[in-house]
Amino acid sequence: MTLFIPHFCYFYGANIMNQTYRIKITSALAYFDIFNYPLNINEISRFTPTMDDTQLRSELEFLIKEGIVFQHNEFYSLQDNSLLATKRLDGNILAEQYLNKATRNAALIAKFPFVKGVYISGSLSKGYMAPDGDVDYFIITSSERLWIARTLLILYKKIFLFNSRKYFCVNYFIDEENLEIEQQNIFTATELVTLLPMTNPKLYEKLLDSNTWLKSYYNNALCTNNSAKDIKRSLFQKIIEPLLNGKIGLGLDKWFMKITLKKWFNKFKTMSKEDFDIAMKSTRKVSKHHPSNFQKKVLKEYDNRVKLLNEKLYVKDTV
Repeated sequence: MTLFIPHFCYFYGANIMNQTYRIKITSALAYFDIFNYPLNINEISRFTPTMDDTQLRSELEFLIKEGIVFQHNEFYSLQDNSLLATKRLDGNILAEQYLNKATRNAALIAKFPFVKGVYISGSLSKGYMAPDGDVDYFIITSSERLWIARTLLILYKKIFLFNSRKYFCVNYFIDEENLEIEQQNIFTATELVTLLPMTNPKLYEKLLDSNTWLKSYYNNALCTNNSAKDIKRSLFQKIIEPLLNGKIGLGLDKWFMKITLKKWFNKFKTMSKEDFDIAMKSTRKVSKHHPSNFQKKVLKEYDNRVKLLNEKLYVKDTV
């Protein structure tokens, strides 16, 4: 009887390891499937635990054979729908067209007073753009001057862009002394690791160093291609920043926060406090403007999908 124990242990251990890989692979696909976005093998590798190419392909072949994963051209999905691959390719092409203008706008944003770092986020940061999509920016500001920076950018959008956010959606601000993201989940992790750094490469590295929790979600997904560039200080910054570096600036920053919050409380009075504190988080060091609370919807859908997938994989591995 003891002669068979090593063989059983090897089989059991290998089976557990395979199941772990399959759960991680399908979980990555499940997240992007919420957006109907199939992944290629390089992207799957980025968003799953480190495994060699042979192992990854082997696990994908198993999942395809079992009818859990579907392949259309070079893309993998949990949906057997070839149109998703076509839609993705169209969105990838459109994203390339948007990126040039988004890059120019990022350089413009970087020239506003108290702006320290500019990053492209949202779908464009993942290489995709829908025809009705917006270009989202994640912005780092000087400490205690976040609301001045935000207000000036919003005024520019309202006056010169006629309040259009098509290429200028500035909806997430943090200050340089508050780089660790408080909400730590699969949604915020995905958004952070896919940010496209546009300015201030040293600050971008500091942002990643301040969010080591990312590795618990994406151990090998951290962006290593730091393409951010240093932007020369603008005349606007040279004039405004010295004038508002003292008590006047601090008071103005607090006032801008106060009037903005008052406006949001009135506009979104039907939103629960719990949802408001997440979607419209507003403190001296953070400003979010996500009135649809998309994060909550995505996390709920993701949890449901992963639960069903894990149950399906458990059944497959035990039959």
